[in-house]
Amino acid sequence: MTSPTIYDVARAAGVATSTVSRAFSNPQRVSAPTRELVVQVAAELGYSPNPHARALTSRRTQTIAMVVSDITNPHFFEIIRGAELRAKASAHTLVLVNAEESPRIEREQINRLSRSVDGFLLAASRLPEDDLVELAGSHALVMVNRQVPGIPGVVLDQREGCRQLVTHLASLGHTSLAYLTGPRESWMAASRWAAIRDAAAEAGMTAVRMGPFTPRVTHGAAAADAALTTGATALIAHNDLLAIGVLQRLAARSVRVPDDVSVTGFDDIFAAELCTPSLTTLGGTHVNLGRAAVELLLEAADAPRRPGAAAQHLVLPSQLVLRDSTGLARGRRGPA
Repeated sequence: MTSPTIYDVARAAGVATSTVSRAFSNPQRVSAPTRELVVQVAAELGYSPNPHARALTSRRTQTIAMVVSDITNPHFFEIIRGAELRAKASAHTLVLVNAEESPRIEREQINRLSRSVDGFLLAASRLPEDDLVELAGSHALVMVNRQVPGIPGVVLDQREGCRQLVTHLASLGHTSLAYLTGPRESWMAASRWAAIRDAAAEAGMTAVRMGPFTPRVTHGAAAADAALTTGATALIAHNDLLAIGVLQRLAARSVRVPDDVSVTGFDDIFAAELCTPSLTTLGGTHVNLGRAAVELLLEAADAPRRPGAAAQHLVLPSQLVLRDSTGLARGRRGPA
């Protein structure tokens, strides 16, 4: 007995074969009653759409690739979860790619997958802006944790978040801070430094930038040693992993946190609450970054922008989480 075909479903449902195809591959282009009818008839006949054949006719694979700069960084866990949940809700499969903090590997992986996916989510991409603009000319792209003119993207509000972070340190009596910056290719590192520098100037604080440092715990020792040479009483690390490494090095050098120096990070990873002392950090609802990024990508894939139309750049709220690693600056404490 032969398996039922798309023609059998169309005949039984009284619709065109193209309508059956859209009901499965692009359901938003079919009215709800028609789609329900097609799905019901297909189930009664035992018809199951062939994803490979569908890709050949529609040029859509129902697959999205998410490229992250470093898959070992817990910061990406919730972003990935949000993207996966949103992709699944739209009957898409999410493929995960690790760029290993390497622009070369990132570009190679994108080239390798370009014919196998409907589009790319690039999380904290390390590629030069010109390369990204070139890729966007031939692929559906959405940036996560980075803004590129002409390419849709979603980020947390770094400017307002950094202002809150610096204001918090100023309220504790700190007059000098050091920003321990991330990778040279990191758009986020540059964006955070600009926001921190401006907020510090507004608060009457001095701010210096040290680095770049690889944003991992193992590189926190070098960052801490460099920061101590500045005399700053408040240290802002590029991310929580680097900040945790800084805390470890400061403890090894008998520098008390927060009595001698305050330390903060970014991302609010799960370990930020577990380290000693617990880490003050700027976070946000990262799962919403992933969800929003997939929604932007699906929109881009279904309805390519007209020439000259503005790309959507979503800015989601950030959240300052206060913990034990920040305290009054030296000289602002009362008698022991």
